[in-house]
Amino acid sequence: MGRALAGLLLLVAVSRADAHPAPFSYLDLHLRESRITGVLVVHVVDLAHDLQIEPALRLLDPNVAAANLPHIVALLTSRFRLVADGQLLAPQWDDVDALPGRQSLRLTFTIGKGRPAALAIDARLFPYDRFHQTFVNIYEDGELRQQLVFAQNDRARTYFAGTARGRLAVASVFVPAGIHHILIGPDHILFLVGLLLLGGGSWALLRIVTAFTLGHSITLSLAALSIVIPPAHIVEPVIALSIIFVGVDNLLARPGGRDVRAWVALAFGLVHGFGFAGVLREFGIPDEAIGWSLFSFNVGVEIGQLVVVATVAAALAAVGRWSGAFQHKLAYVGSVVVILAGTYWFIERVFADGFN
Repeated sequence: MGRALAGLLLLVAVSRADAHPAPFSYLDLHLRESRITGVLVVHVVDLAHDLQIEPALRLLDPNVAAANLPHIVALLTSRFRLVADGQLLAPQWDDVDALPGRQSLRLTFTIGKGRPAALAIDARLFPYDRFHQTFVNIYEDGELRQQLVFAQNDRARTYFAGTARGRLAVASVFVPAGIHHILIGPDHILFLVGLLLLGGGSWALLRIVTAFTLGHSITLSLAALSIVIPPAHIVEPVIALSIIFVGVDNLLARPGGRDVRAWVALAFGLVHGFGFAGVLREFGIPDEAIGWSLFSFNVGVEIGQLVVVATVAAALAAVGRWSGAFQHKLAYVGSVVVILAGTYWFIERVFADGFN
């Protein structure tokens, strides 16, 4: 029994010695006005595996590491990408140093380009190991500004510099994203159309738009900042219900009655904001520019929303000038269509998974 236990312990010790003790790489990027410099630390086990060098610890010999530097650089260049303001960068690799205490190699590089407004980083270095991670530190003028972790299935991330150009870069990404989302979101558009079908003066339309903006801006911020994140399987059906509600409210409205559309827009705008936030989270919010990302995305949503409102309101006003009776029939038929579409989306979002 004692010999068996000793043998088992020996086997575990040998396994641990042969196993990959630290499936991590480390990258420090320093952004300065005149250049970008970097330090990359990689474990010899990872390099030896992909370069087919045995045993891996041979790479800790400075002569062996120097002799293999061209192969190491070629390997890393194929997997490590930096794109500054849309331009692929070409690092100029310097010397390689052995770090025996960490069983790693340290490589340095320089890029002769000043601080970019936006820097896209892809650092999935060793895909053979599904547990491998690359930890990235980004510095501006010596100050740590952002930390990223790249796992096997992560996509490229974009760092936005803390400058005016960086903020413009954020806006150039997130404003179009907000416009695009509202214009390709039929549920959000139909909700707005339903609110506008009954027409009204400029003041009534302004109140509706402002209320909807206020509502979705509140919840968009709360969800994007991870303060309140309701599950999508609840949010999406409720968005569909909001569309049904608007259509039914239109059919029940009476001439001269109280116009509650602004309150409806405010209440359900809160729900639609959670839907917007889901898209924004999938798109990816840079930690160093959360405020500008939220603001820019919201501005984009508002631009898209105003395009929809202006188009629909102008069309309805033209119809009203041509024939008030036809405008009334259009509002009725349109409200029925809104209800049917909302019902379809509600059924699809609640029961679709059960049918599949």
